[in-house]
Amino acid sequence: MLNKKEIYSAAGLTEFIQEIGFLPLLQSGIPGYSAEDCVTEDCRYVVFPDGGWDWPLWKWKGSIVTEGSCVYGKFFNKKAGFVSREWWDDFFNYRRSKNPVPAQDTIEGTILTTLNECGSLITRELRKACGFDGPKLRSKFDSYVTRLQMGCHIITEDFVYPTDKHGKEYGWGWSLLTTPEQLLGTTLPQRTPSESYQRIKEHFHHILPNATDKQIERLIG
Repeated sequence: MLNKKEIYSAAGLTEFIQEIGFLPLLQSGIPGYSAEDCVTEDCRYVVFPDGGWDWPLWKWKGSIVTEGSCVYGKFFNKKAGFVSREWWDDFFNYRRSKNPVPAQDTIEGTILTTLNECGSLITRELRKACGFDGPKLRSKFDSYVTRLQMGCHIITEDFVYPTDKHGKEYGWGWSLLTTPEQLLGTTLPQRTPSESYQRIKEHFHHILPNATDKQIERLIG
């Protein structure tokens, strides 16, 4: 992997994402290749003796996404991560060629139509709006949303946190979902999807020289 600096801030991680183009948030299947692996030890998940916890890396996601230089979603083998805006058009071009816009009479189509009509919704609001508000339907609905993220139909606009009576945010937060068309517009490169794929693959081999073809292909999808 490219030499990485010791990252201890959201700004530092944003700069690194822009440098390498693609970065899974957590374990990627390739040793050392994730945001968690790149940050300093005190920015990783820690549990305190009183049961409380802190995870600076987790809290950085919102500011990194809203800063506007990268896109966030479940893009890497159904796991979350970042794609820089420089590489997004090629990534979008390739993934959409494999995952065209679903028909409106399908569940995926209903989810996208609802999201387009509302602009953006946190996951539980989107689930309710689509009629998946039963407790046993949550995981099923989430799998549809994950597939839509893998196809670059849904991305994360921001993260929303509940607040306590003192106005302090707490908990893991909720993804505020939208579509790339609404947040970013649609700009396709002057390349075929196959050419975008090849360009991305060559870049992955550059930043991950010790990774196998199979590992890289799994990440690109």
